Amino acid sequence: MPKALNSLRQRGRTRWMLLILLVIFLATSALALFVWKDYQRFSNELLFPQGLVNSQRFIVDFPEGASLASFVDNLESVSAAKAPRWQWQILVRELKLSRKLKAGEYAFSATDTPRSVLFALAEGKVVQHRISIIEGTRFADLRLTLMQHKAIKQSVTAMSDGEILSAIGAEESHPEGLFLADTYQFPKGFSDLELLKKAYWAQKKMLRNAWDLRQPNLPYSTPYEALIMASIIEKETGKASERPEIAGVFVRRLRLNMRLQTDPTVIYGMGESYKGNIRKVDLQTDTPYNTYTRAGLPPTPIALPGRAAIQAALNPKSGNTLYFVAKGNGAHQFSETLDEHNKAVREYQLKRR
Repeated sequence: MPKALNSLRQRGRTRWMLLILLVIFLATSALALFVWKDYQRFSNELLFPQGLVNSQRFIVDFPEGASLASFVDNLESVSAAKAPRWQWQILVRELKLSRKLKAGEYAFSATDTPRSVLFALAEGKVVQHRISIIEGTRFADLRLTLMQHKAIKQSVTAMSDGEILSAIGAEESHPEGLFLADTYQFPKGFSDLELLKKAYWAQKKMLRNAWDLRQPNLPYSTPYEALIMASIIEKETGKASERPEIAGVFVRRLRLNMRLQTDPTVIYGMGESYKGNIRKVDLQTDTPYNTYTRAGLPPTPIALPGRAAIQAALNPKSGNTLYFVAKGNGAHQFSETLDEHNKAVREYQLKRR
């Protein structure tokens, strides 16, 4: 009898153990299923508030050397979604991106999910900032523009112009006119020196290509001389249709050994003493850039010429005009003879005074 009772008790304990194990298994399975579903929801859930305009962007930093957790902290500071860090760690391992995440400044929108965020970091889709180098800009103004851009890393503030040219590998000793007027895109932290180097070599390439396609028998012996001429054309007119004709006037003057007599070169030579008006004494005061007192081209460009001015300098309009005067409306009156020119001066300049 005792043996039978013990057997029954043993079978009862076994059944209870099996039942407990079953309950634990079911509970564990339910928990695992819940965790899995929550993880799947997390990986595909929109990060940003409902109703957010699709075109609206949020900027999030992923600093160099920062952990994924710190990036998620930055991300969650601007998003509505919150998630345990282990979910991010599992997702980055699932996608096999752990060693591929790139530091930088990223922009995310209403349609982004944790999955798309990690792919963006792996592909290095950082925010691209923009800066425009404007035609007619002087190098001093360009330096100031670079200094004021918040996304650009400052590295040339204490450098002289000569030191900058040496650092970017420039052949020239004067920086004026050497940088391509264009709009440049770059990531946050791109240095001013890197941007100047990029613009310098872009200008070199563009000028070389334009030089190879120039008109024959021009009075320039080097591309740099053409660049000097282009800078004068750039400062003489903002009207695109006039640039080739102004170039033609200056080319014909050089061929005839006539002085260029162009005010923008005088202004450049005056430097800081120029106060917005040229006097007769200024035209008579000799400087290396005064084309009223000196024949030929000035020693360097006087500004940064755009592509159109460079093309005009290398492809001037043919004709017989040797003079031009501003009409006061942005255009110029061109003349073939000095008498015609003096008449135009009386009509468009003296009359206004």
